[in-house]
Amino acid sequence: MSNYKTVFFTLGILQIILGVFMFIPIIVQFAYSEINSSFFGASIVTIIFGTLFFLSNLDHDKKLNLQQAFLLTALSWLSIAIFGSLPFIFSTIELSVTDAFFESMSGITTTGSTIISNLEFTPKGILLWRAILQWLGGIGIIVMAITLMPIMNVGGMQLFKISSNKSSEKILPKSKEIALRLIYIYSVLTIMCAVTYWFFGMSKFDSLTHSMTTIATGGFSNYNQSIGYFNSIPIEIASMIFIILGSVPFIAYIKFINGNKKIFLTDVQIKTFFKIIIITIILLSLYLLLNNSENFNLRSVFFNSISILTGTGYVNSEYDSWGSFPITLFLGLMFIGGCAGSTTCGIKIFRIQILYLFITNQLKKIIYPKGVFVIKYDQNSVDDKFIASIISFIYFYFVIFFVLTALLSLTGLDFITAISGAATSISNVGPGLGPIIGPNGDFSSLPDVSKWILTIGMILGRLELFAILVLFLPSFWRS
Repeated sequence: MSNYKTVFFTLGILQIILGVFMFIPIIVQFAYSEINSSFFGASIVTIIFGTLFFLSNLDHDKKLNLQQAFLLTALSWLSIAIFGSLPFIFSTIELSVTDAFFESMSGITTTGSTIISNLEFTPKGILLWRAILQWLGGIGIIVMAITLMPIMNVGGMQLFKISSNKSSEKILPKSKEIALRLIYIYSVLTIMCAVTYWFFGMSKFDSLTHSMTTIATGGFSNYNQSIGYFNSIPIEIASMIFIILGSVPFIAYIKFINGNKKIFLTDVQIKTFFKIIIITIILLSLYLLLNNSENFNLRSVFFNSISILTGTGYVNSEYDSWGSFPITLFLGLMFIGGCAGSTTCGIKIFRIQILYLFITNQLKKIIYPKGVFVIKYDQNSVDDKFIASIISFIYFYFVIFFVLTALLSLTGLDFITAISGAATSISNVGPGLGPIIGPNGDFSSLPDVSKWILTIGMILGRLELFAILVLFLPSFWRS
C-alpha cells in the first residue's frame, strides 16, 4: 500500500476541500432560516476522513506513475460522490442512500439527472449544494482532461499532450500553473454568468446557483421547469452564450491570454462545434416547419439544441413532443458532446473528426490502392496507434451504452426510458426522453437497481471509460 501514498494523500486533500465547501450552504441556511446540522455534520465527517488520509500519508514521494494516475482519477470521483452524498442523507428531505448517492454522482459528474421531484420546495442549502457539486465537477474534469488524461493515453487524449504546434512548450506552462490558470478562468466566467443572470432578472440566489451549473454544463436547476421557469428570452440567450463558453476547450482561453488572439476562430474543434450547432438548428427548424408547425419555436430550437449537444440538460420546452425525428436527432447529439478539454461529456468532437478522417482515408485507399495517404489532424500526422485508440474508445462507448440499455430494460423500464436513460447517463446529459425521465420529469420513480446502473454509467462516461475499465484488468495491478 506504500506505493499508493501519493494517491491517498491527494484524496485526503480533496476531501478536506470538499468538507470546507460544505460550510458554504450553512450561510444560506442561516439566511433563509433553514438551520439544521446536516451540512455541519457532513462537513466534520468529511474533513476528519480527509485529515486522516492526509496525515497518514505525509511521507509520500510526491510523484505519480501511470498506474497511480488511473487509480487517483477513479477514486477522486468516487470518494467525492460518496462524501458529497452525506448532506442529502442528513438533510430534512431524507433521501435514501441510493437516492443520495445518485444525486451526488449526478452532480459531481455534471450529469444533471435528479431524483428530487419538488425542487421549488427543496431547502435552499440543498439546492446550493447541488450547484456546488456540479461546479466542482466541472473544474475537476477540465483540470484532469488537460493534465492527467493526456499522460494516461485515454481514448486519444494523448493528442493534447503534444499539442498542435512546435511552439507548444512556450504557450503551455507546467501542469500546476495550467491548473491554477484554469481555476481562475473558470471562476471569472462563473462570476460573469452570475452577474448577467442577475441583471436579466434572476434573484441573487438563482443567479448564483444557475451560473455554477451553466459554466459546468451540468444543468441542475432550482425549478422543475428548469430555465423554462423564468420564461425570459434574455436569460435564455445568456444561458446559451455561457453554455458555449463552458463547452469550448479551456486551453484555448490560456492560449488567447498568451497572445493567440485568433485561437477561437482557428481551433478545429471549435469550428466543427459551431457547424454542428448550426446544422442541427437548420434540420430541426425545417422538420418542424414542414411536419409539426404548431410546435415550431425558433427560440426553443436554438436553446434545446445547444443544451443537449453540450450535455447541459437545461430545457425550456418539452422537446420530446416534437416528433420522432427530433427525438432521434437529440439522441445522436447526446453521444457527440462538446470539445475535449471543456466541461462537456460525450464522445467528444475531436474523436468524431478523426473517425471521419479515417473513414475518408480508407475510401481513398479503395479507390487508389497504390496511393499513400497520411491522416492529419490540425496539421499533425496521426499514427495507427492513435487511430486504434480512438476507434476502440468509440466502440466501447457504444458497447457499454447497449449493455446499460439492456440492464435497464431488465429492471422493468420501457424501451424509450431505458435507451434514453443509458444515453443520458453515459453522455452525462441529464434529462432523458419520454414521460418518466423526459424534459420535465425526474428519476425518482425508477427502481433502486436502475439508479445504481445509471450511476455506473455516469462515472464511466465522465472518466472516459478506460480510466475505470483498466482498473479491472489483473495485468494493471502487476508491478
